[in-house]
Amino acid sequence: MTIAPKSKILKLVGATAPAIVQILPALVSGGVERGTVETAAAIRKHGGRAIVISRGGPMVRHLDRIGVKHHTVDVHSKNPLRWPKIRNQLKNIFLSEGADLVHVRSRIPAWIALPTAVSLGIATVSTVHGRFIASSIFKRHYNGKLLKADHVIAISNYVKNLITSQYFGVEERLSVVHRGVDIDLFNPKNVNQTRIVNFVGSLAVPEDLPVIMLPARGTRWKGHHILLEALAKIKDVPFICLLIGAGDGKPVFVNELVRFGQDLGLEGRFRLLPIVDDMPAAMMVADVVVMPSITPEPFGRVALEAQAMGRPIIAFDYGGAAESIIPGKTGWLANPGDVDSLADALSVALSLGPRQRKKMALTARQHIEEKFSTDRMCVQTLKIYRRALNRSVALKKQTVQK
Repeated sequence: MTIAPKSKILKLVGATAPAIVQILPALVSGGVERGTVETAAAIRKHGGRAIVISRGGPMVRHLDRIGVKHHTVDVHSKNPLRWPKIRNQLKNIFLSEGADLVHVRSRIPAWIALPTAVSLGIATVSTVHGRFIASSIFKRHYNGKLLKADHVIAISNYVKNLITSQYFGVEERLSVVHRGVDIDLFNPKNVNQTRIVNFVGSLAVPEDLPVIMLPARGTRWKGHHILLEALAKIKDVPFICLLIGAGDGKPVFVNELVRFGQDLGLEGRFRLLPIVDDMPAAMMVADVVVMPSITPEPFGRVALEAQAMGRPIIAFDYGGAAESIIPGKTGWLANPGDVDSLADALSVALSLGPRQRKKMALTARQHIEEKFSTDRMCVQTLKIYRRALNRSVALKKQTVQK
């Protein structure tokens, strides 16, 4: 998707080159961090000035590469006694950078930064990236700070519904902007044979077996155990299952998962592997990608990446994952937590013929290009910025006239 000309997105009432500050806890790795960098690049591309504030991390270099200024501030301190000092730091940055809008992407940054932005008359936006579930009155109050911005972004309809079911008076300021995937990075046409051979060779993946792949952190809620249970039900079908990322889990988790699989009679049919550097090449090896999270994913980036690579995806029918998969056309949605349903979906995926697989790959790729690209995500986010900025300018004019 081609982003609209900059005059169509960041054109403001009585202002040019707006300075937009994004604030997040740190720049390590993950969807929040990638989205921040991608949005910063889009701001620059469309005539704005992009500034990012965090306590730092390895992804700062990506901001340096695209010419975006980063300020290192401990905006993730959970000690309220330190907040006045941090707020003063932020105030100085906002004033020196001429901030027009502040976008907070996490709860602690919201608690620290939003009062400072409001006191300076700066427009505010927030994004709710996670599952917004309050287990107590305190947690509800703590979570609710993210909703105090002029406009709130939810990364899925699932997250939006969690918000509106617990908080009133938010819906008019709430928009859904689905996270996007880099369709150039995750593009089968851009993955050469050498990269695929290197991945297969490094792991000694059998070339004559269908590959079932679960790329996820080594943690119980990602559903490794339930996937192994489903695999045990289709043991008569040839396959090898690659649990990418599970090998980096805690030793207790790794050892327990290995024993669990062996007890199910799956010895030699699954492998726990570390996170790989070249995920697009890894996905080219997969015949089916699985995302069997035992609780709903706020969104589910793996589902996007698999479909962008033309790989069938299986997930449970809940959470954000259910919003990006077209059942029977780009993948399958199994009944949540149902081992038999998951096993049935795996059987169908492994039985696809070459023609069916090619048709599904083309449909999945087109689906992601049209609805879940990084460009689309950035366009929608910048339009929200524009509305918030124009509203802020209009309110200031009304105040002056009074």
